[in-house]
Amino acid sequence: MTVKIVTDSLSDITDDNSGGLDITVVPLTVLFGRETYLDRVTITTEEFYRRLTTQDIVPTTTQPTPQAFADVYNRLAEETDEILVITLSSKLSGTYQSAMGAIEMMEKKCRVEVIDSQTVAMALGLVVLAATRAAQEGMRLDALVDFVHQALSRAHFLVYFDTLKYLAKGGRIGKAQGMLGSMLSIKPIITIKEGEISPVTRVRSQAAGIEYLYNFATSFPHIEALAVEHSTQPEAADRLVDRLAVSLPDKLIVRSVVSPVLGTYAGPNAIAVTVLEGTGI
Repeated sequence: MTVKIVTDSLSDITDDNSGGLDITVVPLTVLFGRETYLDRVTITTEEFYRRLTTQDIVPTTTQPTPQAFADVYNRLAEETDEILVITLSSKLSGTYQSAMGAIEMMEKKCRVEVIDSQTVAMALGLVVLAATRAAQEGMRLDALVDFVHQALSRAHFLVYFDTLKYLAKGGRIGKAQGMLGSMLSIKPIITIKEGEISPVTRVRSQAAGIEYLYNFATSFPHIEALAVEHSTQPEAADRLVDRLAVSLPDKLIVRSVVSPVLGTYAGPNAIAVTVLEGTGI
Protein backbone atom coordinates (compact mmCIF):
# COMPACT_ATOMS: atom_id res chain seq x y z
CA MET A 1 0.00 0.00 0.00
CA THR A 2 1.14 3.54 -0.78
CA VAL A 3 2.08 5.86 2.08
CA LYS A 4 -0.52 8.64 2.35
CA ILE A 5 0.75 12.21 2.72
CA VAL A 6 -0.99 14.79 4.89
CA THR A 7 -0.14 18.47 5.32
CA ASP A 8 -1.91 21.64 6.42
CA SER A 9 -3.25 24.58 4.46
CA LEU A 10 -0.22 26.75 5.18
CA SER A 11 1.69 24.61 2.70
CA ASP A 12 -0.22 26.67 0.07
CA ILE A 13 -0.93 23.47 -1.85
CA THR A 14 -4.19 23.63 -3.78
CA ASP A 15 -6.00 21.49 -6.33
CA ASP A 16 -4.68 23.85 -9.01
CA ASN A 17 -0.98 23.44 -8.19
CA SER A 18 -0.78 19.88 -6.85
CA GLY A 19 -0.63 18.29 -10.28
CA GLY A 20 -3.32 15.81 -9.33
CA LEU A 21 -1.19 14.28 -6.58
CA ASP A 22 -2.99 12.54 -3.73
CA ILE A 23 -2.36 14.95 -0.85
CA THR A 24 -4.71 15.54 2.08
CA VAL A 25 -4.66 19.18 3.23
CA VAL A 26 -6.03 19.89 6.72
CA PRO A 27 -7.26 23.50 6.90
CA LEU A 28 -6.50 25.98 9.62
CA THR A 29 -9.20 28.50 10.58
CA VAL A 30 -9.40 32.26 10.04
CA LEU A 31 -11.77 34.37 12.09
CA PHE A 32 -13.29 37.77 11.38
CA GLY A 33 -14.72 38.60 14.78
CA ARG A 34 -17.15 35.76 15.53
CA GLU A 35 -17.25 34.55 11.94
CA THR A 36 -15.08 31.48 11.41
CA TYR A 37 -13.89 30.12 8.09
CA LEU A 38 -11.86 27.08 7.11
CA ASP A 39 -8.78 28.11 5.14
CA ARG A 40 -9.62 27.94 1.39
CA VAL A 41 -12.62 25.69 2.16
CA THR A 42 -15.35 28.04 3.35
CA ILE A 43 -13.59 31.27 2.34
CA THR A 44 -11.73 31.91 -0.90
CA THR A 45 -8.47 33.81 -1.10
CA GLU A 46 -10.22 36.51 -3.13
CA GLU A 47 -12.93 37.05 -0.52
CA PHE A 48 -10.41 36.98 2.32
CA TYR A 49 -8.14 39.64 0.84
CA ARG A 50 -11.13 41.80 -0.08
CA ARG A 51 -12.24 41.76 3.54
CA LEU A 52 -8.69 42.20 4.87
CA THR A 53 -8.17 45.37 2.84
CA THR A 54 -11.65 46.94 3.13
CA GLN A 55 -12.83 46.11 6.67
CA ASP A 56 -11.66 47.35 10.05
CA ILE A 57 -11.93 43.91 11.66
CA VAL A 58 -8.48 42.43 12.26
CA PRO A 59 -8.66 38.69 11.50
CA THR A 60 -7.24 36.08 13.81
CA THR A 61 -6.39 32.43 13.23
CA THR A 62 -6.41 29.10 14.98
CA GLN A 63 -4.89 25.69 14.32
CA PRO A 64 -6.88 22.56 13.44
CA THR A 65 -8.12 20.52 16.38
CA PRO A 66 -6.60 17.11 17.14
CA GLN A 67 -10.00 15.67 16.19
CA ALA A 68 -9.70 17.18 12.69
CA PHE A 69 -6.45 15.28 12.20
CA ALA A 70 -7.83 12.11 13.82
CA ASP A 71 -10.74 12.13 11.37
CA VAL A 72 -8.26 12.35 8.49
CA TYR A 73 -6.08 9.56 9.92
CA ASN A 74 -9.06 7.26 10.39
CA ARG A 75 -10.27 7.87 6.85
CA LEU A 76 -6.86 7.29 5.30
CA ALA A 77 -6.31 4.18 7.44
CA GLU A 78 -9.01 2.54 5.31
CA GLU A 79 -6.60 2.81 2.36
CA THR A 80 -3.11 2.44 3.84
CA ASP A 81 -1.14 1.25 6.86
CA GLU A 82 1.33 4.19 6.82
CA ILE A 83 0.66 7.94 6.98
CA LEU A 84 3.21 10.75 6.87
CA VAL A 85 2.14 14.17 8.16
CA ILE A 86 4.25 17.26 7.40
CA THR A 87 3.14 20.44 9.19
CA LEU A 88 4.16 24.07 9.25
CA SER A 89 6.65 25.22 11.87
CA SER A 90 5.64 24.51 15.46
CA LYS A 91 7.11 27.91 16.36
CA LEU A 92 4.43 29.61 14.27
CA SER A 93 1.38 27.47 15.10
CA GLY A 94 0.08 24.69 17.32
CA THR A 95 -0.79 22.61 14.24
CA TYR A 96 2.09 20.19 14.81
CA GLN A 97 0.91 19.55 18.38
CA SER A 98 -2.63 18.87 17.12
CA ALA A 99 -1.30 16.45 14.52
CA MET A 100 0.68 14.61 17.18
CA GLY A 101 -2.16 14.54 19.70
CA ALA A 102 -4.50 13.05 17.13
CA ILE A 103 -2.49 9.82 16.96
CA GLU A 104 -3.76 8.73 20.38
CA MET A 105 -7.34 9.47 19.28
CA MET A 106 -7.26 7.12 16.29
CA GLU A 107 -9.83 4.37 16.14
CA LYS A 108 -8.17 2.44 13.33
CA LYS A 109 -4.78 0.76 13.31
CA CYS A 110 -2.25 2.62 11.20
CA ARG A 111 1.29 3.91 11.68
CA VAL A 112 1.49 7.71 11.64
CA GLU A 113 4.67 9.79 11.61
CA VAL A 114 4.52 13.58 12.03
CA ILE A 115 7.29 15.94 10.92
CA ASP A 116 7.59 19.55 12.09
CA SER A 117 8.87 21.19 8.91
CA GLN A 118 10.17 24.28 10.75
CA THR A 119 9.00 26.29 7.74
CA VAL A 120 5.84 27.45 5.97
CA ALA A 121 4.23 28.32 2.63
CA MET A 122 5.83 26.83 -0.47
CA ALA A 123 9.04 25.94 1.40
CA LEU A 124 6.74 23.38 2.99
CA GLY A 125 4.64 22.88 -0.14
CA LEU A 126 7.46 21.95 -2.51
CA VAL A 127 8.75 19.37 -0.05
CA VAL A 128 5.26 17.90 0.36
CA LEU A 129 4.90 17.64 -3.41
CA ALA A 130 8.28 15.92 -3.70
CA ALA A 131 7.45 13.52 -0.86
CA THR A 132 4.11 12.61 -2.43
CA ARG A 133 5.80 11.78 -5.74
CA ALA A 134 8.32 9.61 -3.89
CA ALA A 135 5.51 7.84 -2.04
CA GLN A 136 3.64 7.15 -5.25
CA GLU A 137 6.83 5.68 -6.70
CA GLY A 138 6.86 3.17 -3.84
CA MET A 139 9.01 4.75 -1.11
CA ARG A 140 8.02 3.45 2.32
CA LEU A 141 7.50 5.46 5.48
CA ASP A 142 10.94 5.20 7.14
CA ALA A 143 12.69 6.16 3.92
CA LEU A 144 10.19 8.97 3.35
CA VAL A 145 10.91 10.46 6.78
CA ASP A 146 14.62 10.64 5.90
CA PHE A 147 13.75 11.96 2.43
CA VAL A 148 11.65 14.80 3.86
CA HIS A 149 14.24 15.87 6.42
CA GLN A 150 16.87 15.99 3.69
CA ALA A 151 14.57 17.90 1.33
CA LEU A 152 13.66 20.45 4.00
CA SER A 153 17.35 21.33 4.30
CA ARG A 154 17.26 22.19 0.58
CA ALA A 155 14.12 24.38 0.70
CA HIS A 156 14.97 28.10 0.61
CA PHE A 157 12.25 30.72 1.03
CA LEU A 158 12.21 34.52 0.67
CA VAL A 159 9.20 36.82 0.87
CA TYR A 160 8.84 40.50 0.08
CA PHE A 161 6.48 42.31 2.46
CA ASP A 162 4.80 45.59 1.64
CA THR A 163 4.35 46.12 5.38
CA LEU A 164 5.13 44.26 8.59
CA LYS A 165 2.11 45.61 10.45
CA TYR A 166 0.04 42.45 9.94
CA LEU A 167 2.88 40.25 11.11
CA ALA A 168 3.32 42.45 14.18
CA LYS A 169 -0.42 42.50 14.99
CA GLY A 170 -0.51 38.72 14.81
CA GLY A 171 2.45 38.29 17.13
CA ARG A 172 4.46 36.27 14.60
CA ILE A 173 7.15 38.82 13.78
CA GLY A 174 9.96 36.92 15.51
CA LYS A 175 13.46 38.20 14.78
CA ALA A 176 12.14 40.73 12.24
CA GLN A 177 11.00 42.93 15.16
CA GLY A 178 13.91 45.28 14.57
CA MET A 179 12.58 46.14 11.10
CA LEU A 180 9.41 47.70 12.50
CA GLY A 181 11.11 50.99 13.24
CA SER A 182 12.35 51.51 9.69
CA MET A 183 11.02 54.23 7.42
CA LEU A 184 7.73 53.63 5.67
CA SER A 185 9.46 53.71 2.30
CA ILE A 186 11.62 50.73 3.23
CA LYS A 187 10.18 47.32 2.38
CA PRO A 188 11.39 44.22 4.26
CA ILE A 189 12.45 40.90 2.81
CA ILE A 190 12.32 38.05 5.28
CA THR A 191 12.87 34.30 5.47
CA ILE A 192 12.21 31.45 7.88
CA LYS A 193 15.20 30.42 9.97
CA GLU A 194 15.04 27.66 12.58
CA GLY A 195 11.27 27.81 12.38
CA GLU A 196 10.90 31.55 13.00
CA ILE A 197 10.55 34.72 10.96
CA SER A 198 14.01 36.14 10.33
CA PRO A 199 15.04 39.38 8.55
CA VAL A 200 17.13 39.27 5.38
CA THR A 201 17.33 42.79 3.97
CA ARG A 202 15.38 45.95 3.13
CA VAL A 203 14.55 47.39 -0.27
CA ARG A 204 12.97 50.69 -1.33
CA SER A 205 10.24 49.47 -3.65
CA GLN A 206 8.32 46.46 -4.85
CA ALA A 207 10.32 46.51 -8.09
CA ALA A 208 13.55 46.32 -6.10
CA GLY A 209 12.06 43.54 -3.99
CA ILE A 210 11.12 41.48 -7.02
CA GLU A 211 14.58 42.00 -8.47
CA TYR A 212 16.06 40.71 -5.22
CA LEU A 213 13.80 37.64 -5.35
CA TYR A 214 14.76 37.00 -8.97
CA ASN A 215 18.49 37.23 -8.24
CA PHE A 216 18.04 34.93 -5.24
CA ALA A 217 16.19 32.29 -7.26
CA THR A 218 18.68 32.30 -10.12
CA SER A 219 21.72 32.12 -7.84
CA PHE A 220 21.48 28.37 -7.21
CA PRO A 221 23.61 26.15 -9.45
CA HIS A 222 21.22 23.21 -9.05
CA ILE A 223 17.45 23.64 -8.78
CA GLU A 224 14.90 20.86 -8.45
CA ALA A 225 11.77 23.03 -8.32
CA LEU A 226 10.66 26.64 -7.88
CA ALA A 227 7.54 28.32 -6.52
CA VAL A 228 6.22 31.85 -6.82
CA GLU A 229 3.30 32.97 -4.70
CA HIS A 230 1.60 36.24 -3.85
CA SER A 231 -1.16 37.63 -1.68
CA THR A 232 -2.77 40.28 -3.92
CA GLN A 233 -0.28 40.83 -6.75
CA PRO A 234 -1.03 38.35 -9.57
CA GLU A 235 0.39 40.57 -12.32
CA ALA A 236 3.69 41.12 -10.50
CA ALA A 237 3.89 37.40 -9.73
CA ASP A 238 3.22 36.60 -13.40
CA ARG A 239 6.04 38.88 -14.51
CA LEU A 240 8.43 37.22 -12.07
CA VAL A 241 7.41 33.76 -13.28
CA ASP A 242 7.95 34.84 -16.88
CA ARG A 243 11.45 36.12 -16.09
CA LEU A 244 12.36 32.96 -14.20
CA ALA A 245 11.01 30.77 -16.99
CA VAL A 246 13.35 32.48 -19.46
CA SER A 247 16.39 32.13 -17.20
CA LEU A 248 15.51 28.63 -16.01
CA PRO A 249 13.58 27.16 -18.94
CA ASP A 250 13.69 23.53 -17.83
CA LYS A 251 12.51 24.10 -14.26
CA LEU A 252 9.07 23.44 -12.84
CA ILE A 253 7.62 26.67 -11.39
CA VAL A 254 4.68 26.12 -9.05
CA ARG A 255 2.23 29.01 -8.71
CA SER A 256 0.17 29.72 -5.62
CA VAL A 257 -1.73 32.40 -3.74
CA VAL A 258 -0.88 32.88 -0.08
CA SER A 259 -3.64 31.21 1.95
CA PRO A 260 -6.08 33.29 4.03
CA VAL A 261 -4.56 32.15 7.32
CA LEU A 262 -1.05 32.98 6.16
CA GLY A 263 -2.34 36.19 4.57
CA THR A 264 -3.55 37.28 8.00
CA TYR A 265 0.13 37.84 8.82
CA ALA A 266 1.57 38.58 5.38
CA GLY A 267 -0.99 41.22 4.47
CA PRO A 268 -1.61 42.47 0.94
CA ASN A 269 1.06 42.88 -1.77
CA ALA A 270 3.38 40.15 -0.46
CA ILE A 271 5.36 38.16 -3.03
CA ALA A 272 7.45 35.07 -2.27
CA VAL A 273 9.89 32.80 -4.01
CA THR A 274 10.88 29.32 -2.89
CA VAL A 275 13.76 27.28 -4.31
CA LEU A 276 13.99 23.55 -3.72
CA GLU A 277 17.69 23.18 -4.30
CA GLY A 278 18.83 20.25 -6.41
CA THR A 279 21.34 17.75 -5.16
CA GLY A 280 23.62 18.14 -8.17
CA ILE A 281 23.66 14.40 -8.73
